Amino acid sequence: MIILFDLDGTLIDSTEAILESFHNSFDIHNHPHPSDEDIKVLIGHPLDVMYRELGVDKKLVWDFVATYKEHYRKISTQKTKLLDFAFQAVKDASEFATLGIVTTKTGRYSKVLMEHFELMEYFKVLVGREDVEHPKPHEEPILKAIESLNMEDSDIWMIGDTKLDLISAKNANINSIGVLSGYDTKETLQNYTEFICDTAYDAVKFLKNRNN
Repeated sequence: MIILFDLDGTLIDSTEAILESFHNSFDIHNHPHPSDEDIKVLIGHPLDVMYRELGVDKKLVWDFVATYKEHYRKISTQKTKLLDFAFQAVKDASEFATLGIVTTKTGRYSKVLMEHFELMEYFKVLVGREDVEHPKPHEEPILKAIESLNMEDSDIWMIGDTKLDLISAKNANINSIGVLSGYDTKETLQNYTEFICDTAYDAVKFLKNRNN
């Protein structure tokens, strides 16, 4: 079995770091600030998409992204926390499956975070935003992760907290589990998968029982 995890809202909570980095960039570029709720509803999308949706001129988007990343890099480990039972979820999953991370976060920063939480050793592959041309909900990130693992395995699952994760899984023709620990509602997730769990830990327990 192969299990691919999303990060934000699935294994980690970096909402504070994300919001602070967005507001910092709007300060620096003297741009009107959106509300926290307007930002949070977009988490899971690539940064350039988020900035465009938040009203930044497309010509300036990458300047905002660069400012965001500079600040996020400084604060991410201090202002990000593991979600409840996330460590145990990953550890338990590694005992019966090969694990990967598929995220729209920058892969370099994601690896730093996973090393900070002493979790990176459990993952065989990490696909971040810079590793693909088309991020989730496109299938490319998932297919790249699977290809990198170079395994013959038809039992492949994506665990994520937003519809982007689940649509990406469907586009890649793999199974998915939506978790309620993040940014999309149960009502939204139910439109894209038949399996819903409260947390990544519950999703792993479900898969372990299914695997036995």
